[in-house]
Amino acid sequence: MAVAVDNDMSIFSLIAGASLPVQLVLLVLIITSLFSWWYIFIKLATIKRAEASADDFENAFWTGGDLNKLFEGITAGHRKAQGMASIFEAGFKEYARHKQQPRMEISDVMEGSRRAMRAAYNRELDDLDAHLPFLASVGSVSPYIGLFGTVWGIMNAFRGLSNVAQATLSQVAPGIAEALVATAIGLFAAIPAVIAYNRFASSVDRLSVRYESFMEEFTNILQRKS
Repeated sequence: MAVAVDNDMSIFSLIAGASLPVQLVLLVLIITSLFSWWYIFIKLATIKRAEASADDFENAFWTGGDLNKLFEGITAGHRKAQGMASIFEAGFKEYARHKQQPRMEISDVMEGSRRAMRAAYNRELDDLDAHLPFLASVGSVSPYIGLFGTVWGIMNAFRGLSNVAQATLSQVAPGIAEALVATAIGLFAAIPAVIAYNRFASSVDRLSVRYESFMEEFTNILQRKS
């Protein structure tokens, strides 16, 4: 790359003046950043909805009402039950089905209900964990992709300077700046992804604990009811 003396050091001119491999690296990082922000907004809405749903269900469950009416209210809804309501629906449905069978041992009834709730619990966690691995990958890999672009750009800049009899700061600065843009974009993609991943992972862990606690408490209630 021929090093040109240019006073325009804006971000757009630096990107436009970068070599093709560096521009490809920047394009990959920008697309990756856009996808990560899209997933961040999706996860914000998903986790907020899951937390609100858990709060609403717990308020309804612990009022001490009839479990049959609560189950009927959930199954009668137009929308599929989610979160804690889905776990309750799976466990109570399996419990009621086994209770209708004659000579069914209580231990077998409870075990069937536990398995149904565990399966529903795993499905809910899979939904909550969706896109988190992508955010983790963006946070860990983007700086290295940006560093690759920086190294390539610096090598290209020094290769251009080899044809110059005397290198000056005005000749070196544009090439180095073009290269460092890749590192900056890499960090721009990585930092929000890391922050979002840590926050979402913590929120999912809290919801997981709430779901597991509910399963244990609901199992005890069904056992006493038996």
